[in-house]
Amino acid sequence: MSASTPRLKGLTVEEARARMLAAVTPLPAESIALAEADGRVLAQPVIAHRDQPPFDASAMDGWAVRRADLAAETTLRIVGESAAGHGYVQPLKAGEAVRIFTGAPIPAGADLVVIQEEAVREGETVRLGPAGQPNHVRPRGGDFHTGETLLAAGVKLDPWRLSLAAAAGQAALSVARRPRIVLLATGEELAQPGDTPGPFQIFESGGVGLAAMIRRWGGEPHRLAATGDDIAAIADAVREVQADLIVTVGGASVGDHDLVKPALETLGLTLAVETINIRPGKPTWFGTLGAKTPGGGRRVLGLPGNPASAFVCAELFLKSLVLAMLGADPAPRLELIALAQSLPANGPREHWARARITPGGVRAFADQDSSLVTVFAQADALLRRAANAPAAGEGELVEILRLERG
Repeated sequence: MSASTPRLKGLTVEEARARMLAAVTPLPAESIALAEADGRVLAQPVIAHRDQPPFDASAMDGWAVRRADLAAETTLRIVGESAAGHGYVQPLKAGEAVRIFTGAPIPAGADLVVIQEEAVREGETVRLGPAGQPNHVRPRGGDFHTGETLLAAGVKLDPWRLSLAAAAGQAALSVARRPRIVLLATGEELAQPGDTPGPFQIFESGGVGLAAMIRRWGGEPHRLAATGDDIAAIADAVREVQADLIVTVGGASVGDHDLVKPALETLGLTLAVETINIRPGKPTWFGTLGAKTPGGGRRVLGLPGNPASAFVCAELFLKSLVLAMLGADPAPRLELIALAQSLPANGPREHWARARITPGGVRAFADQDSSLVTVFAQADALLRRAANAPAAGEGELVEILRLERG
C-alpha cells in the first residue's frame, strides 16, 4: 500500500461513516396519496398555493360590526349571518351588524367581532357596549401565506405535518422511494425462532431486530434465509439479489469461520471500510460489489454477528445510510447529559456503551458483553466514550445517542 492509498483499517467512527455515505445518493421520488404518506420522507417541498385562512375569519361566535359604530353603547340592525362555509356577501354599512360564528369569513366593511357574551339581542337588533374588548379576528394568511415553504424536502412526515399538507390542499406528496435493504445472517450456529435448535445452536435474533429498525427508519427490509459457514452458499445467496443495500450479519471478523468477505470477493467486492476503531463492532466493514456481477455496484454493509455489536453499528452506520438514501439528514443526533455514576478511563477504542437514562442522569449498564440481548432490550441510549477518554466523575457531561423505544 503506497503512502497515497486511503487507509482502510482502524478508521474512526466519523471517518467510516463519511466513507459509507460517499457511496450512496438519494433515491428517486414517487408520488403517493396524502393518506398513505405517514412515516415517509418528503422528496420535494410542500409550497402554499394560497393564504390560510384565505380570508379574514372570526375566532369566536358573536357579531361582526364596524368599530366606528361602537364609540358608545349602541343598538345595531341585524342584516344577516356569516357561518363557516357560508359567508355574508354584502358589504356591511354603518349601523349594521352580522351574526357570525367561529371560522366564518368577516363581511367586507366589518373590522371587529364582539363575542356573544358581550351583546344582547333584541329582536332584529343587537345592543352592544363601546368598543374596547379584544378584536377576535383571524387575519387572512395568519397561518401561512401563498408561496411559503411549509415543509422542506428531507423531513419525515408525521400526523401533524400531514395535517399541514392537507391544510395546503395537497392530495398527493412527492416522497423518496423506500430503500430496499436485504439482510443475510450467516453462521452454522444459527437456528430460526420456532425451529428445534441443535445441541450447539442458538436462535438467530439479530435479523428480526435489524429488520424492525430498518422499517422504523423508513427502509424496506427483506430477509434472506440464513446460510452456514460456506463460501459458495454465501456468494450464491446474494449473487442475484437486487437491493439498494445488502447487510450481512455475522462472519465479519478474521477467524476460520468468518467467510463473508472472502465469499463476496468472488463477486468483485471492493472495500471502502475494513475495520473501525469502535467497541463493540470493530469488525464492521463496508464495500461495493463489482460491476462484473448482476446488479454490479451494489453496496454492502457487514455487521458483526453478536447482537449488541450489530445493533450499535446499525444505529451508527446503517441508520445514516438509510436516511441518506431517503434524502434526510444522516447525522446521528447526539446530546449532552450528566452522568449518574463515575466511569473509569476508556481504552484505545471509541466505546458506545448501552445505557439507561434516569432522573439523576445517564447510567451505563455494568455488563457490556456484546452477546447480551437482555441489556439492549432495557437500554434507551448509547453512551459515547472517546478513545482514551480519561475517567469521568458523577455529574460530568457526556454524549449520548437516544434509542427509539416504544
